[in-house]
Amino acid sequence: MLVAGVLLASAVAGFLAHRLTSAPRPAGAAGRVTSGKPPTPGVPAIAPEPSAHPIPEQLPPIVLPDRHGATRRLTDWPGRPLLINFWATWCEPCRREIPLLKRLRREHSAEGLEVVGIAIDDLTAVQQYATDHAIDYPVLIGEQGGLAAASAFGMEVVLPFSVFADHSGRVVALKVGELHRDEAELILQRVHDVDSGRLSLADARTEISEGLRRLSVARATSGG
Repeated sequence: MLVAGVLLASAVAGFLAHRLTSAPRPAGAAGRVTSGKPPTPGVPAIAPEPSAHPIPEQLPPIVLPDRHGATRRLTDWPGRPLLINFWATWCEPCRREIPLLKRLRREHSAEGLEVVGIAIDDLTAVQQYATDHAIDYPVLIGEQGGLAAASAFGMEVVLPFSVFADHSGRVVALKVGELHRDEAELILQRVHDVDSGRLSLADARTEISEGLRRLSVARATSGG
């Protein structure tokens, strides 16, 4: 069952990467996080099914409270590239990503990168986890609101997933599943190339899709 789940998650990741580099077509999405007891961390609750929403070209107008109760929008960080990470405290691969997200934010500060977490979870649980683990980037929180935010990105939720946007708010890449350092660096370099005018958005998406595919094959071959 575990192997089947890993293979399914890998297939979804490849499918979504392909969608960002292909001509428009009927939207697809990953598995849905159902209400009640959380699904097995990192494994879709159900098989991939069609979504009502395509992956947007621009960041959608998401409005959610942060862990201090202030209302925040994705437009609160204008002119900066964003890494938007959807997660939950009960999701093991989500928890594993957090130290990497903190490092990426620090190491790419010269490029203006901001990491924004969107927790599809209970407010109290997120507040406690963020305090215990010294999360230093903005975290927006919502159970139904978080599900709506994921839907705005064309996703029926499988956690974790990350969205990368350039400084003008264009969605450059959407990575489903646990984010690894080599994948993050590949994507962030292409986002930087788009922001600096060295690559077109279309070319960046193509390079990201091909690069993620190579990294996935190499990780599967090495057993990592």
